[in-house]
Amino acid sequence: MKNRKICVLDAAILILFCLLTIGVITFLRPCGVHEDGSYSSCHWAGRILFGFGITGILEMVFVLLLQKPFRFGVNAAVFLQAVLMVMIPGGIVSLCGMNTMRCNLIMRPGVQVISLVIALLAAINLWMIWRLIQKEK
Repeated sequence: MKNRKICVLDAAILILFCLLTIGVITFLRPCGVHEDGSYSSCHWAGRILFGFGITGILEMVFVLLLQKPFRFGVNAAVFLQAVLMVMIPGGIVSLCGMNTMRCNLIMRPGVQVISLVIALLAAINLWMIWRLIQKEK
């Protein structure tokens, strides 16, 4: 029963990473190109988040194929990655100065909520895998 719950959490995290990755290029996208052809820093925040999303998808596909001790390590990395993704828009990479810009109104809250849910699910998953490993010892 525990293995099924762990697999369901892994699948949920994979779906959320897919949502985030698709989101930062569609409905959560940052501000567009300026009239002079330049990009804001929020554009690069979106590109970084897209890269993190692709990495997260690959990690979760990989974790579905692994044994419990390896799953623990990859889920720990996913947890840390999700926490880092919360801090990227507006923290590590600055966004546009106006609070009414798309990156501040849509991208930042959307990315932070999805990333926090991923971090929460990864933390629950870590706890469940840890308990399962301890019971087997």
